[in-house]
Amino acid sequence: MLRLRAFRPTNEKIVKIALHPTHPWLVTADASDHVSVWNWEHRQVIYELKAGGVDQRRLVGAKLEKLAEGESVPKGKPTEAIRGGSVKQVSFFDDDVRFWQLWRNRSAAAEAPSAVNQLTSAFASPAPSTKGRHFLVICCENKAIFLDLVTMRGRDVPKQDLDNKSLLCMEFLSRSSAGDSPLVAFGGSDGVIRVLSMMTWKLVRRYTGGHKGSISCLMTFMASSGEALLVSGASDGLLILWSADHGQDSRELVPKLSLKAHDGGVVAVELSRVIGGAPQLITIGADKTLAIWDTISFKELRRIKPVPKLACHSIASWCHPRAPNLDILTCVKDSYIWAIEHPTYSALTRPLCDLSSLVPPQIVAPNKKLRVYCMVAHPLQPHLVATGTNIGVIVSEFDARSLPPVVPIPTPAESREHSAVYIVERELKLLNFQLSNAANPSLGNNGSLSETGKLLGDSLQPLHVKQIKKHISTPVPHDSYSALSVSSSGKYLAIVWPDIPYFSIYKVSDWSIVDSGSARLLAWDTCCDRFAILESALPPRMPVLPKGSSSRKAKEAAAAAAQAAAAAATAASANVQVRILLDDGTSNILMRSIGSRSEPVVGLHGGALLGVAYRTSRRVSPGAATAISTIQSMPLSGFGSSSSFATYDDGFSSQRSPSEAVPQNFQLFSWETFQPVGGLLPQPEWTAWDQTVEYCALAYQHYIVICSLRPQFRYLGDVAIAYATGGVWQRRQLFVATPTTIEGVFVDAGVAPVDIETRKKKEEMKLKEAQSRALAEHGELALITVEGPQTVAEERLTLRPPMLQVVRLASFQHAPSVPPFLSLPKQSKVDGDDSTMLKEMEERKVNEIAVGGGGVTVAVTRFPTEQKRPVGPLIVVGVRDGVLWLIDRYMTVHALSLSHPGIRCRCLAAYGDAVSAVKWASRLAREHHDDLAQFMLGMGYATEALHLPGISKRLEFDLAMKSNDLKRALQCLLTMSNSRDIGQDNPGLDLNDILNLTAKKENLVEAVQGIVKFAREFLDLIDAADATAQADIAREALKRLATAGSVKGALQGHELKGLALRLANHGELTRLSGLVNNLISLGLGREAAFSAAVLGDNALMEKAWQDTGMLSEAVLHAHAHGRPTLKNLVEAWNRELQKEVEHTPSAKTDATAAFLASLEEPKLSSLSDAGKKPPIEILPPGMSALSASITIKKKPAPATDTSQQQPSKPLALEAPPASGPAEAPIGTAPSSASAAAPGTPIGASPPDAPVATQGTPIGAAPPGAPAAAAIGAAPPASETSEPSLDDKSPNSLTGGNPGVIASESNQATSASDTPAPEAPLADKPMAEVPPVAPDNQERSVKATLPTSEPLA
Repeated sequence: MLRLRAFRPTNEKIVKIALHPTHPWLVTADASDHVSVWNWEHRQVIYELKAGGVDQRRLVGAKLEKLAEGESVPKGKPTEAIRGGSVKQVSFFDDDVRFWQLWRNRSAAAEAPSAVNQLTSAFASPAPSTKGRHFLVICCENKAIFLDLVTMRGRDVPKQDLDNKSLLCMEFLSRSSAGDSPLVAFGGSDGVIRVLSMMTWKLVRRYTGGHKGSISCLMTFMASSGEALLVSGASDGLLILWSADHGQDSRELVPKLSLKAHDGGVVAVELSRVIGGAPQLITIGADKTLAIWDTISFKELRRIKPVPKLACHSIASWCHPRAPNLDILTCVKDSYIWAIEHPTYSALTRPLCDLSSLVPPQIVAPNKKLRVYCMVAHPLQPHLVATGTNIGVIVSEFDARSLPPVVPIPTPAESREHSAVYIVERELKLLNFQLSNAANPSLGNNGSLSETGKLLGDSLQPLHVKQIKKHISTPVPHDSYSALSVSSSGKYLAIVWPDIPYFSIYKVSDWSIVDSGSARLLAWDTCCDRFAILESALPPRMPVLPKGSSSRKAKEAAAAAAQAAAAAATAASANVQVRILLDDGTSNILMRSIGSRSEPVVGLHGGALLGVAYRTSRRVSPGAATAISTIQSMPLSGFGSSSSFATYDDGFSSQRSPSEAVPQNFQLFSWETFQPVGGLLPQPEWTAWDQTVEYCALAYQHYIVICSLRPQFRYLGDVAIAYATGGVWQRRQLFVATPTTIEGVFVDAGVAPVDIETRKKKEEMKLKEAQSRALAEHGELALITVEGPQTVAEERLTLRPPMLQVVRLASFQHAPSVPPFLSLPKQSKVDGDDSTMLKEMEERKVNEIAVGGGGVTVAVTRFPTEQKRPVGPLIVVGVRDGVLWLIDRYMTVHALSLSHPGIRCRCLAAYGDAVSAVKWASRLAREHHDDLAQFMLGMGYATEALHLPGISKRLEFDLAMKSNDLKRALQCLLTMSNSRDIGQDNPGLDLNDILNLTAKKENLVEAVQGIVKFAREFLDLIDAADATAQADIAREALKRLATAGSVKGALQGHELKGLALRLANHGELTRLSGLVNNLISLGLGREAAFSAAVLGDNALMEKAWQDTGMLSEAVLHAHAHGRPTLKNLVEAWNRELQKEVEHTPSAKTDATAAFLASLEEPKLSSLSDAGKKPPIEILPPGMSALSASITIKKKPAPATDTSQQQPSKPLALEAPPASGPAEAPIGTAPSSASAAAPGTPIGASPPDAPVATQGTPIGAAPPGAPAAAAIGAAPPASETSEPSLDDKSPNSLTGGNPGVIASESNQATSASDTPAPEAPLADKPMAEVPPVAPDNQERSVKATLPTSEPLA
């Protein structure tokens, strides 16, 4: 609950400190006047400077700048060379600081019942005046330093410019008119307040005649009448009010009111916002007292001495939901932050925390005591408090996850008024709220035009809310921290006081108590009025420290009591008990104890399942154990779907390494059976369950895990939203609040395989149920079915990944920074800059909006500019009336607009109303329609997304394919590929035709390029059209693709094959034959042969190979099919091979090279051997030598030739070598390694091989050889030294079968997609193999084929 957020050790005392409202920046000044700006989130020093003396770096920088601007002779001493003197105040100033200062003043004033109507917390943001620069302002005794942290250029204003009086304090004045230059008021040592313009750097006004002593503090605030006031406190003890509302006048102003506040001088002044009352002023003085003043009558309300004997030096107004009865923090020079209770309670001062327990003990020297010298609470995040001490800067965090004690009640249908219940000062109250129509004309008709042509819903002006607080005459028993939650039906309200511990359940209709008892945690079931509580024994209360008890004994006593209380709480056997509330309002116990684990329970999370978190044995640091705190160290509350907390956190949990394993200590239980569901998970900080029990979010420190619950629990993903405090589901939208932002997460589970299975099972179950119903009604007759033509309309369910999209709706940032190259305004610039400012604002308005056709305003931006997040911890109510409702700790209701079309369309689509989302998209600029369409596609609305007018053609095609609108997909493809008028008249364009076209040539080239670019899409479209029997669409796409296929090099091989298959499938034989001819003329033999094979034309296949030089394939094909052209092809092929063997090198060779080459050639022993060198003769298996006449016989009848064949032996491809396996690779040496004798024809078996006897079938093994194994089988184990035929020989013909086409690596006939034209060899009777006449008593069978790669 209390932990150290950041610590920066220093050697000097830190005496001045200030926090930036929106950036994690902290500026400090130490006792030796060194100023440093520190980023406390990343723990980095951004800037350091020596403000008391002369900062040499800045002096040199200023001189260089002047030289660069052309000033050669410096005029007098530069202001940077003046010694600053002691630092009196440090501060940031930019548009963010200005906005939130004004916001604080206005919202405090608006609380008063007498507040003027126009004063609401929603107000027009001031015009940006610092133009994106971030100033660090340092008020020193002798000068004021204005340093721009963006450009690092500075401006020093010496006290000589301000009547030569020392500067002791400062405050920024906000002027109301647009384009005003910012003003800074400086309190002087002579009691006069001087106002400086930051535009002209001149003195514009003096406030005189008030103080007699030096001024010590200044502050602006707003009265409930709406008047801006400046209050000053001085060493004379007076508190004086001045009017800060003024025009351009520069006369001297006199005080409005003067009060004697403190003896010995006023030290500091602070504004306090009071719920339902006028703001109050808090002052502290040198007389050790603290006084509270009413801002209407300016009477003193109370005066106390917070810490006797010590004077306070810092004060902060505080409102934290974890400590509802504390409202002021103060510090004296000891180690505590002190808290003062509200006057309606005890009005006691008690130590909120001991800072020495937060800091690592080794940092403080043994004899040194920690002392606080300054303290400031974060203006927008009340859980952060920064303190300056004698050992460094400490940023402590007080339970960032605790939420205001307020809970929304479900709104009845038709009602526009919503309500919430909250607790204030021991009383339940009702808060009714709705949008005030008078102030929000845009809500009547969504997005109407204002006068400037701007979408009102999208403007930066917050929506106006009408809210009324009503009393419920029901007191509540305790005033400590409480957590509220409502049952799923909205009939019951539960309140838990975890520190007491106690709970009560009220019936909302009459506010009667239906159940109460002792419990620290409570969680509701989201499906019915059931709840679980963690019963608890009553531990002793921690003693309250009376005044003056900052002694050591009191500390020790309090620490001992805290430890005793913790021990008692742990020892108590606390059970998780489940109770149900029946309709008659009675509460009944369903289960006395859930879970059998022995560890104590530290968290309960409600929802569709009950989550129970157990304490793991984690070491608690001694510092955390001894921390003295009013906010007691018992485990914090966790309830329902609103919030739950981890236990007391030790000081350095933020610095634990992420690699440490997260303990698995969270178990889900069923509300029905009370049995565990699933395994242990890491404990989340809070959980949120969707009302329809479809989604669930588990929040951890740095991310939120989103899970789908139906049809089974499934992890969808996580979103990096850190430190989230609470969230609410709205269908498929999760709205999350963090300490600095409001985020919207759009979620869709997508379609997973399990969804399709579940759907099938459901349909089967429905069918079975219908059958059993029919059987019950009609008996056995119902089982008789008549087989008829059934039309099955199968809906194709495609898988879709889950989708998570995060949109930031609100943050504290006012305006983005201007890039650092923008320079500061020159000195010569006069104050009349209003016109340019107005011009800029107008331009900004124009840039954000454009008027579409028919006067519809169109949002130009994809998402709206971030709206302002309300300050402090928030309860997210949810979306009602089209706005997101939030309630802050002051019980003020805020509405965030969701009317920007980029957000509204997403919300509607997530809600399930995709048609309205498309209608709203007309208000979104067209360039953002693709983005929206992708979102709708992720949400499962592909068909609806097609109706968005501005989507790109590429996306339109994808959407059309997904939603099965193939006609539209075709139109998109034709437009994208620019091929609308291609392929209409001339079915197959020849290459020559294309080249001869003149008029259409350019268009044609463009079209072909377009088709090639989208070839994959064309093929997909044809397949989709075939699958859904839309032949006309497929044909149109085919036409275009065939046109592109006829251009050389346009389509790739696989695309051409796909095209040929699809043409054949559609019976487009004319186009297909045209494609073959074109491919042949383009030299694409493989693709041409494949297309001819699909066409079934053998002659065309042969022509394809022959004309493209692929003779080996042509020979094999002719041989296999018994073509008459075989001899000519073989001769042509052998001639080619001979040429390759005998080729003469074209390169010139010198004599040496020629001689060396001649040595390598085999020598002929005699002249007579020369004639014996035979020409190359490579033949297909079983073909006789070319010298013999080839007689091709027709295939005989199956039964004639059986006597000659031996059917038991399968055909082998070649005669085997001597001892090698029958399937030795063709052309390789036999395994016996005996070289063939010279003169043996290539491919003939070597002389010592067993000779095939006459009458042996071709390819069968000779008698002496081992029987050949079946083609394709592995060789025997003993002979595996030679690889098998299938691996090595790409050119081998599979078993000499006429129909089998060789492997794809070398022959284009092997289509992976198509079956071979005829059955494989094993299925054919032996007699069908065409017998070849024996080769004139030639003993060896020429059966080998070439395998060397270059010959192929």
